[in-house]
Amino acid sequence: MSHRYLIPALNDTEFYRVEDIIKRSRFITTMGHTADAGSAKAFIARIKDEFPDANHNCGAFQCGPPADTAHVGMSDDGEPHGTAGKPMLNILLHCDVGELSCVVTRYFGGVKLGTGGLVRAYSGMVKLALVDLPTREKISLADVQITLGYSHITLFKRLMPGFEAGIISTDFAADAGFTIRLPEERLPELKKALTQLTHGKVLFSLFE
Repeated sequence: MSHRYLIPALNDTEFYRVEDIIKRSRFITTMGHTADAGSAKAFIARIKDEFPDANHNCGAFQCGPPADTAHVGMSDDGEPHGTAGKPMLNILLHCDVGELSCVVTRYFGGVKLGTGGLVRAYSGMVKLALVDLPTREKISLADVQITLGYSHITLFKRLMPGFEAGIISTDFAADAGFTIRLPEERLPELKKALTQLTHGKVLFSLFE
């Protein structure tokens, strides 16, 4: 599992939206940040409620790191089977952004697109929204209790920036105790470095 990846830079009430006209049909793509399937379904329902008069509100979501298929969903919402939700989800799964939900709203303009045309339209609308979708990096963090001898404190503190680690609290008793927070992916490297620094005289305790 990836501990560091891009997610939409949107809060629970925000969304990102683009529009286009394809053969007279009006297409509106709305994207949101959803970290779980419940949030994704609620987001899709909210957009459907916003456009109740649309011919279709097709949805797709992927709630996890990029390409993770554990929590996904899709809906053709009345379009021919496989022409909307599946191609939308396919684009989401092959982009570099995770925890992403998408609704493509269609107002029919009187010209039928055919199955191939629908697939191109729905997948193209997702691609269009991804071009300028605001994103930020998500980093899984770990809190660790570290206990070591006082003679190693200076070198220990010098190590911290290199592992993107920050000291949250200290506890000076018989030995020096530090609670630190760092990216989870950096933890094995830090353990190795501190074990070498202290010749094995260091204790680690990971907070759940």
